[in-house]
Amino acid sequence: MALSSSFFILTFFFLFVFLFTLSPLPVSATDHIVGANRGWNPGMNYTLWANNHTFYVGDFISFRYQKNQYNVFEVNQTGYDNCTLDSAVGNWSSGKDFILLNKTMRYYFICGNGQCLNGMKVSVLVHPLPPPPTSSQHNHSAPSSAASMVLEYLGLNSLFLSFAFLLFGFVLV
Repeated sequence: MALSSSFFILTFFFLFVFLFTLSPLPVSATDHIVGANRGWNPGMNYTLWANNHTFYVGDFISFRYQKNQYNVFEVNQTGYDNCTLDSAVGNWSSGKDFILLNKTMRYYFICGNGQCLNGMKVSVLVHPLPPPPTSSQHNHSAPSSAASMVLEYLGLNSLFLSFAFLLFGFVLV
């Protein structure tokens, strides 16, 4: 029985998708939107918001607000505590500001038009990236049967081979 080329293409596509879903994907950065759907506005408890998030090096913190009404300044702890701009190391005013958190440290952000005193300030602690997951270590206990020992030895390779044999109609005798 001759198989069409579309069958082989479809088969390879599904095999590729199957193998791809089993491979680990790289960790991607998170964009933490300050205030979530309420944005950067006076009268919010941004300390509570920040305490409900975990920030890692490479993540972004983004501020969403009315462009001509508010702004964002990065300051040191004194500037944060006193709502002053004397220690400002960065400022943004686009209304959709994406700020890369590229160091393990505590960052301090305030609104620079006087709204800091109305609660428009947030401090976030950025943690180092967690180590990548390690491959699971083999359990050194004895397998309960010969079949489980073979499955443990062959692992996913035999599963892939069986899958390929079934797709292509091969039979192992």
